[in-house]
Amino acid sequence: MKKRIISALVMLVIFIPILLIGGVYYSMLGVLLGIFGLWEILNLEKKIPFYMKVITYFVGVFLMLYNYKMPDFGNFYSFPVITCVVFIYLFSIIINKDFKQYTYKEAFWLLMVVLLMGLFFNSFIKIRLIGVYAVIYCFIISALTDTFAYIGGSIFGKCKLAKDISPNKTVEGSIIGSVMGTIAGTVFHISVIGNIDMYELILLTFILTVLGQLGDLFFSSIKRYYKIKDYSNLIPGHGGILDRLDSVLFVILGFLLYISIV
Repeated sequence: MKKRIISALVMLVIFIPILLIGGVYYSMLGVLLGIFGLWEILNLEKKIPFYMKVITYFVGVFLMLYNYKMPDFGNFYSFPVITCVVFIYLFSIIINKDFKQYTYKEAFWLLMVVLLMGLFFNSFIKIRLIGVYAVIYCFIISALTDTFAYIGGSIFGKCKLAKDISPNKTVEGSIIGSVMGTIAGTVFHISVIGNIDMYELILLTFILTVLGQLGDLFFSSIKRYYKIKDYSNLIPGHGGILDRLDSVLFVILGFLLYISIV
């Protein structure tokens, strides 16, 4: 527990000043986190050739930084960009010398991984364009939903939410987490951001709490499939980058989806 608390304080000391400064420093932090997250995912598959991992890092960083200064949240990637990325991974099947080791399954897996991680961390970088409070809003939703889901589940939990993916999560905990996350997120948004209808804000915040929990379950399902406890041990007491950001990445993506629609 002591190690976990110390790690959390160190992360806050590093993250908060960079968040406040913003600009290129925040963008570089987002890319760095994205690279580590990509590294954690790529380490799960042992059949991926080294050169394809290198290519994936370059493609991933490109996608993370694509239009990162443009506040057009409805146009993350252009058709030419997606087409070129698809071509890279489809052609990699043909030029590979060992077809038995690296097949279309691995190529499609890499394509999905690089597009997903690129989208997640491109969103992580772009949300800062809206403002500091928008980033804090998403982190509050993620953190408090997770915290109260754990507390509520420990006290009232009886019905398993997804026992094959995360045996400790309960329906009761999930509901309590969403309620408390919605209250906290709504109060924060009204207090420092505003400019949105109350009922719309409550509905948005509630949906984001659900997305955060789905993100947690999604990344947990990957760990369950590969039979690992954590994605890495980069953060003492917490696991890896994806162990810490699994929920908030989905919250941010959902929030930017809302911004792009309205």
